[in-house]
Amino acid sequence: MQTIDFDFELPPHLIAQYPTPERTDSRLLCLNKITGNINDRYFHQLPDLLNENDLLVMNNSKVIPARVYGQKDSGGKVEMLIERITTRNTALAHLRASKALHVGRQLFMGKQGTCFTIVDKKDHLYTVEKNETHPSLLAWLHDYGHIPLPPYMTRSEESSDIDRYQTVYAKTAGSVAAPTAGLHFDENLLKKIRDKRIDIAYVTLHVGSGTFQPVRVKSIQEHQMHKERYSLPEETCRAIHACRQRGGRVIAVGTTTVRALESAERSIGITPTSSIEEDTNIFLYPGAEFKVVDAMITNFHLPKSTLLMLVSAFSTQKNIMAAYQHAIAEHYRFFSYGDAMFISA
Repeated sequence: MQTIDFDFELPPHLIAQYPTPERTDSRLLCLNKITGNINDRYFHQLPDLLNENDLLVMNNSKVIPARVYGQKDSGGKVEMLIERITTRNTALAHLRASKALHVGRQLFMGKQGTCFTIVDKKDHLYTVEKNETHPSLLAWLHDYGHIPLPPYMTRSEESSDIDRYQTVYAKTAGSVAAPTAGLHFDENLLKKIRDKRIDIAYVTLHVGSGTFQPVRVKSIQEHQMHKERYSLPEETCRAIHACRQRGGRVIAVGTTTVRALESAERSIGITPTSSIEEDTNIFLYPGAEFKVVDAMITNFHLPKSTLLMLVSAFSTQKNIMAAYQHAIAEHYRFFSYGDAMFISA
């Protein structure tokens, strides 16, 4: 298939710049992945769409304040976006400056001008090392970093983003972008789901900035996916096995959860005793077989993005593009702080 098959025109005013007042106020477009039938609901109605035997699997990765501003040793401005923390004081990062940066250069970052050294560069990522050993890089980011709002949000971060650009069940720090399908859940909705005797389990996939990159090749099969780190604990594998045994649906909350589950199944297989932690660059596009996930909750994705291709693989390209046109006509809100879809049979 061609990348152009996943393009669409989106009126700029439909790009959500802020979340709804309450997390569950978001709208929920329900799509039958086989027939293409559409129903318009609200996210707080989700428990009505779930069955007692179902299992919700959620990504509990926590967004880190990954964007830091500073200057080069020559005095010019530089922006650093941490892609992945690799050791206590080193990370892979994107660096933006007026001129190319080379290995060996020193950067003075944050309000205190903490010194970092560029120790390597591979492709578009730099390896940077914080010269001071204490505190750890993660702790330092919490003092001097900024929430890395996506590039399509045409505003600066605000104090409210610290809470709202984070799921209420976030646990393990490491993402530079929120697993946004989970932003619609609050504690009250989670309680209603549990009260309905629907199980909830977790994976951890640290979302990288590559999630915002459009596919730039003509044929989607030529696209090279970025790598992201994920872990699938034995407890979640047992929950998936139990769900299968009782005839329930495995419902993935977010495309990141889908990628983790489908990667694990292809890597070692999900059994009651499985446990896995590794990188994945799985690319799910039309023609892919989904071996674990039966239904998914997801936000609306960017044109020509791998995530739009993933949901098209889960349903069909025709059904998804029709659903997006419906969402545009009905003034749904798009992208990270936007509305959601529930795709099921």
